[in-house]
Amino acid sequence: MNEAATPLQRLFRVLVTVGPGALWLFLFVLLPTLLVLLASFMSRGPYGELQGPLTLKNYLRLLEPPYLEAFAQSLWVGSLATLLSALLGYPLAFYIARHPRRDLLLFLLLLPFLTNFLIRVYAWLVLLQKEGLVNAFLQAFGLGPLSLYPSFLAVLLATVYTFLPFFVLPVYASVERIDWQLLEAAYDLGARPFRAFLHAVLPQTYPGLFAGSVLVFIPAMGTFVVADLLGAGRVVLIGNLIQQQFGVSRDWAFGAALSVFLMGFVLLSLYLYARLQGERGLEDLV
Repeated sequence: MNEAATPLQRLFRVLVTVGPGALWLFLFVLLPTLLVLLASFMSRGPYGELQGPLTLKNYLRLLEPPYLEAFAQSLWVGSLATLLSALLGYPLAFYIARHPRRDLLLFLLLLPFLTNFLIRVYAWLVLLQKEGLVNAFLQAFGLGPLSLYPSFLAVLLATVYTFLPFFVLPVYASVERIDWQLLEAAYDLGARPFRAFLHAVLPQTYPGLFAGSVLVFIPAMGTFVVADLLGAGRVVLIGNLIQQQFGVSRDWAFGAALSVFLMGFVLLSLYLYARLQGERGLEDLV
């Protein structure tokens, strides 16, 4: 019969099992985040280096009109991309879940991820430019050419295209778990199709809707590659500002402040999502 493990043995087991993962998180997540946070309170030196003393001026600069406008535009792009992804992705998730060849449809949905992200963005540039395929199609009906690139519309279309699968997959997972007997019960009680869907089906897909919205909104608001290539300076998001501060301007302190602000906003969004999900879970239990 094995003797009870000593405290030293238990500590050794914890270090062996949890230690590598904890060390990885500390070195590559927590420590870099703390360094960025520290840099956000420093100043830009004559040659772009970080220097003291610690100050709040980088965060006060966030209140200047150009940066508030970029943040507002990021919120607008993220909100529109989420709304369009919901309008397109919600029925698509139902179609895939109810289709006999849903495995093939899921593969086709994920197929673009086998291609490099930049190639997919450049493909939209080719499609939307003045001599591109979209304008060629419109000219065949006497409707072109239209100025589709560079534009806000081009950024929005490419953003929705890029993040649409992130919305469809969580909703698809929720649709797979729907109890269709509730829909039949609603019909038996005299509910019309729309009302039956609204009360018997839609609430069961709330987890997928919320998860898909978060997975689209957060990266859509923080991306900079799409806006940089398809906006050509006309659409400036907060991600573009961060990229400029660490690249062209070499103002790492202000870039770090922008990064911390964006991380804080993302964490707040995730916290509100978790609270909302928790409240819904309690309501379901009651």
